[in-house]
Amino acid sequence: MPKFDLSDAKGVIPALITPFDENEHFDETRMRSCVDFLIERGVGGLYTTGSTGETFLMSPDERAFVVEVVVDQVAGRIPVIAHVGAIGTHLSVDLAQKAQAAGVDAISSVPPFYWPFTPDQVVNYYTDLTKSTDLPMVVYNIPLAGMLGFDQIARLAAIPGVGGIKYTAPTVFDFLRIKEEIGADFRIFSGSDELAMAGLGFGADAIIGSFYNLIPEVFIALSEAVAKNDMALAKELQATANAIIFFSLNYSATAVIKRGMAWQGADAGYCRRPFDNFFTKGEEESLKTAWRKLKQDRNINGVAFLDVL
Repeated sequence: MPKFDLSDAKGVIPALITPFDENEHFDETRMRSCVDFLIERGVGGLYTTGSTGETFLMSPDERAFVVEVVVDQVAGRIPVIAHVGAIGTHLSVDLAQKAQAAGVDAISSVPPFYWPFTPDQVVNYYTDLTKSTDLPMVVYNIPLAGMLGFDQIARLAAIPGVGGIKYTAPTVFDFLRIKEEIGADFRIFSGSDELAMAGLGFGADAIIGSFYNLIPEVFIALSEAVAKNDMALAKELQATANAIIFFSLNYSATAVIKRGMAWQGADAGYCRRPFDNFFTKGEEESLKTAWRKLKQDRNINGVAFLDVL
């Protein structure tokens, strides 16, 4: 039985990175260090083996092992949601059952992608996947896998065992409608880092995102500001976060996140090709110099990875 209910996944939930070593092998030691780093920073849960975790660059066995390592290191301290999505139902079911055996608290999946699956086929996919375990399912709405309209979300929410949605799209105004028409207990995890303030403001129960690995303190403060209705502070924090996000997108964002974590003492390792890395001495120093300039130009304070440069 899972230790946590889906409703226990609150606050700021990093879409967890996956560390690889210099030869692109999964690095268990680095993974365990990153898990502890994030828990010590006060995150409310972890979302593992998703897009940020480079999941589609890993074999099924690797994905299952990453989940085992994360659950073991978390040791029941915070909820763990495992992304088990794949194109095929058979593979996703296998990953889901292994995730349940590892001890995760919930599973999540993108819709099946690549082929233009019909709405009925998407419903069948989530039905089969959800009934394959006793865990709650978090549907994943993201443009990369094909956007789900409100009517389709409502159909998926009616599947027994589907308890929420990770919503990574700019149409956060739908959050109000989801809460009103699908139900207040249907959990919404806002998935756009750049829209965290808006997502929470429109009723998201928590936020899941990539840059929460790098700057969890900024988003924790933002979440707390929204909860206190201090929207001026929340807007200021979102602006700081967005400056960091948009700057990172000039490079390879996942590699930047991993380097920034390492500068804080949580070495998140390398990315797998075809993603880039910044690990030669010259490349890393150039990246640090660019960050120092951004910090000075934008007068950014209180961001841990910038403060250590």
